Amino acid sequence: MTSLASKVFGRVDTVCRHLPVFLNTFLVFSITGEVSYLVLLEADQQKTEWSGWWKAVHLLAQYFMLGNICWNALLFLQTSPSIRGVFLGGDGMGQGWRYCYTCETHTPPRCSHCYDCKVCVLRRDHHCVFFGQCVGFRNYRYFLSCLLFMWSGLLYATLMNAEVFIVILKEGVTLHSVMLLLIPWIMLVSGQVSPGAFAFAFIADTCVVGFLLVSAFFFFHIILMFRGQTTREWYSTRRPYNLGILGNLRHCLGVRWYLCWLCPLIPSPLPGDGIHFQLTGSLDPSR
Repeated sequence: MTSLASKVFGRVDTVCRHLPVFLNTFLVFSITGEVSYLVLLEADQQKTEWSGWWKAVHLLAQYFMLGNICWNALLFLQTSPSIRGVFLGGDGMGQGWRYCYTCETHTPPRCSHCYDCKVCVLRRDHHCVFFGQCVGFRNYRYFLSCLLFMWSGLLYATLMNAEVFIVILKEGVTLHSVMLLLIPWIMLVSGQVSPGAFAFAFIADTCVVGFLLVSAFFFFHIILMFRGQTTREWYSTRRPYNLGILGNLRHCLGVRWYLCWLCPLIPSPLPGDGIHFQLTGSLDPSR
C-alpha cells in the first residue's frame, strides 16, 4: 500500500512539475495563432498594394520571436546548471566554499542546493517554476534571451489586440463589456458570449497580464545583471562580483554578448567556469 501511494505521489509530482511548461507552450502558440489571424484579417480588409508587404513583415516578426522563444526555452531545459559532471575538488577550495550535506560534497561560492532539482547548482539564481528547472551559470543566457523575446512578443501582441479591446468597448463601458474583459470564463459558462468572443477576450487579457508579469521579471533580471548579482544576492549590501556593466554582460551572456541575443545558436562562450569568480570587493554606498 505504501509503495502504491509513493508511486502515485511520484507521478502526480512529475505531472505538476511539467504542467507549467505545457501551459506556457499552449499560451504562447495560442497567442501567436490569434495575432496571426488578426494580421491576415486586417490585410484582407485593406486590399492595398502594401497589404501583402505589411502582412509578410508582421508574420516574419511574429515567427522570428516565436522561434527564439522556443529555441531558447529548449536550450535552457537541455543545459544543466548543476554540479553534476563538474570537478569541484583540488587545491582551489578556499574562502566562500561550503559543504552540502545533501550532495555530500564541497560547493564553490554562489553555489547552493535546490530541493526541487535535488542537486546543487553553480551560480544559482533561482528555481524557475515556469520551466521546472533552476537558472544557473550555464543556462542564464537562454533564460534571459527567452524573457527578452517573451517581453517583446507580448508587447507586440498587446498592441495588435488593441482592436479587440476597441470592439469590446465600442458601445461604452457597460457591465457586459467589463465582465467580458475581467471574467470571460464566467461569461462563457453563463452563455452571455459566444466561444469566439470568449477566445479573443481571453487571449487579449492574457497578453496584457502576461506582458505586465514578464516586464517585471525581465527588467528585474536586467538590473541584477548590470549589478553583477543573482536573485539570491539581491538583498546583500555588498556587490563583490560587480565587474562593471560590460564585464557583467560578458560573464552572464558570454564573450559575444552583443550578438548572442539575436539567436540562441550564435556561440558565446562564458569567460568563467562557474566555480571561481573575480572579486572586486566593491560596496554599494547607496544601500
